[in-house]
Amino acid sequence: MSSVDLGQITAEVAGEGQPVVMIHGLGGTSNTFQPLMNALAGFRIIRIDLPGAGRSRVPQDDLSIEKFTSAVLSATRTLGVERAHFVGHSMGTLICQQIAVEHGACVLSLSLFGALVEPPEAARTGLTARARLAREQGMEPIAEQIINATVSAETKAARPAAIAFVRETIMRQDPLGYAKHCEALAKFQAVDHKRIKAPTLLVTGDSDVVAPPSMAQLIGDRVAGASMHLLDRCGHWATVEKPAECCEKIANFLRRV
Repeated sequence: MSSVDLGQITAEVAGEGQPVVMIHGLGGTSNTFQPLMNALAGFRIIRIDLPGAGRSRVPQDDLSIEKFTSAVLSATRTLGVERAHFVGHSMGTLICQQIAVEHGACVLSLSLFGALVEPPEAARTGLTARARLAREQGMEPIAEQIINATVSAETKAARPAAIAFVRETIMRQDPLGYAKHCEALAKFQAVDHKRIKAPTLLVTGDSDVVAPPSMAQLIGDRVAGASMHLLDRCGHWATVEKPAECCEKIANFLRRV
């Protein structure tokens, strides 16, 4: 495994085989997908820290899903990747959808965990307020909000290591970078899902309040041949809350593809 500086993006690259490009969500990093690594043996795994998140530098300009998409495609081309399986979590699923719609020839398949369509109006307002909070008070109050609102009751009760992981992931974010990510997500408008032609896997927690099952179902209804799976007593951080189930779903899906 090696860490690669690709300009706007820092990525971790491991393994050999067909490329799998993994894109985290708001407040996440490449480590969101660490629990899936063993399930992806036999693939070349490229885990990305988006501009302004994790180990990637915070850009001076404002960010958008479209800018993230361009940065991801530029990074993968620098690594010699022309076509790949794309895996996303939360906001990362929007980038995957954008790539599939605008650059469909690059996409072998989509695996979307906690898939979003677009933020509803109340969420757009909340994201703008959270961006302001990050700038004014830093990440600690936001980490507490995320833990309280986005993981399942079972995870809170039975998986303290998962809670610690989510909290540490949020706490380590650069406040300015996180604020810019909030604003990028708040501006996003849904893609035309009927233009997605790649085989698509949707995995969503039944207790996910950020990307509820109804969102995944909407995408599944619009994308021809998409398969959807609900995880029992799971919140928004599916790969961390239910790692064994997520490993099974993605491994079986990629074998079929």
